Amino acid sequence: MTRVVSIYLPDLPTDRIRRADPSIPPEQAIAVIARSGSKRWVSAADAAARKAGVHVGMPAAKAQALFRGLMLVEADPAMDAAALERITLWALTLYSPIVAVDGVDGIVMDTEGADHLQGGELAMVTKIANQFLAKKLTPRVAIADTWGAAHACARAISRETVIVPSGETVRAVEKLSISLLRLPGKVVSDLRTLGFQTIGELANTPRAPLTLRFGPEIGRRLDQMFGRASEPIDPIRTAETIEVSRAFAEPIGAAETINKYVGRLVVQLIEELQRRGLGVRRADLIVEKVDGTRQAIRAGTVKPVRDVAWLTKLFRDRTEKIEPGFGIEKLTLVAVMAEPLEERQKSSSLVEEEVKDVTPLIDIYGNRGQRVYRVAPVASDVPERSVQRISPAADPVEVTWVSHWRRPVRLLARPELIEAIALLPDRPPVSITWRGRRRKVKRADGPERIFGEWWRRDAEMEAVRDYFVIEDEAGERLWVFRSGDGIDPETGSHRWFCHGIFA
Repeated sequence: MTRVVSIYLPDLPTDRIRRADPSIPPEQAIAVIARSGSKRWVSAADAAARKAGVHVGMPAAKAQALFRGLMLVEADPAMDAAALERITLWALTLYSPIVAVDGVDGIVMDTEGADHLQGGELAMVTKIANQFLAKKLTPRVAIADTWGAAHACARAISRETVIVPSGETVRAVEKLSISLLRLPGKVVSDLRTLGFQTIGELANTPRAPLTLRFGPEIGRRLDQMFGRASEPIDPIRTAETIEVSRAFAEPIGAAETINKYVGRLVVQLIEELQRRGLGVRRADLIVEKVDGTRQAIRAGTVKPVRDVAWLTKLFRDRTEKIEPGFGIEKLTLVAVMAEPLEERQKSSSLVEEEVKDVTPLIDIYGNRGQRVYRVAPVASDVPERSVQRISPAADPVEVTWVSHWRRPVRLLARPELIEAIALLPDRPPVSITWRGRRRKVKRADGPERIFGEWWRRDAEMEAVRDYFVIEDEAGERLWVFRSGDGIDPETGSHRWFCHGIFA
């Protein structure tokens, strides 16, 4: 079942200001000031300002008197709208084929086509929240059965994520304020005058008197929130977005027919990309059905391509997921990500070049939701910092690993604490206990001393690790280290860890 994710950005104006000026200290409180004639009031305040008592709607003079260290910035709605559009376009390339701006402070997306976000809804919303936080944006993420329910819950919660279980929309929203129904402000004000405070109170009131006084908007918003009326999300598009579409006078539904028109759309899209000198990296097929619902399929490539046959294959491999229902009335193919692509000159048309290209295999795995990457060296002595994940099709990295002793073929995700018996300060262990199993050490080599990177953190100024390669009675070789030099407690805890496994 399709679910809807709403991402609310309550601090968008202040987050934008901080991103534009990284020199602003994290502890600095910021308030955004709007004006109308001679009146000036707070239109947005960050967490530090709110903690000091500043709130939206407060007169600017009162806010400044309340907190002398407050930084006041004039509101710029146009800049905020442009920032929200950039964030939404970023989310479109990252999460789902169907992503749109939601008001002036949020993003909405359909989870259809977001099957690369594996691990369930909790993992998905947590990942979204963490990625926004990494971009220095403050998110509130909610997932529900409908756009209206997700929108309301994202704005009503005080935590980063909320999941409304499928089928429990009524219970989740009935006690929320009517201001979260996305009704005009005048309608909300009049409803409050009549005594309505919560969505549940409004939903349990006979519809006819409300429609007679306020028109159909209240009933429409309630029906959309509770899933009784569809509310399609129109994906964000820009003037530069390349898309082609085909509408049908008679709805289609047969798999062969869908594949035929998908092939034709791919040809049209590639022709337009070729005119612009671009290659597609990510493309979305949007399927619009007779009942007003949408379904989306996303196909990506590891490098820009203009290969009609290959792009057609990537989509046709996944068209069996399309559920035509009562019929499909429109197909749209969108190049969500396109990059410059130059034609490659062959050395000779008479000699067939032998090119070993594994990118098609990478594309296949990537479109199945599996993450494919390559490991590249980083100039660092600390083992867990000496590697980085890069695109499998990235250009060769010029940096090489610093000459060390031999490294294990498998480096553990993080060092695991072990129990070891060893003579200090520099003798290898004679036995260890790792993962509940005691191992007697038959051979050992070391120590190899690795120092902390003091320029990263002050705590690493004196940090030391002594690494040993050990072999147990069964012939298994492990990479272990002692934290510290074995003498000075300032250099480490002197506890032992296992960090890798040799072949």
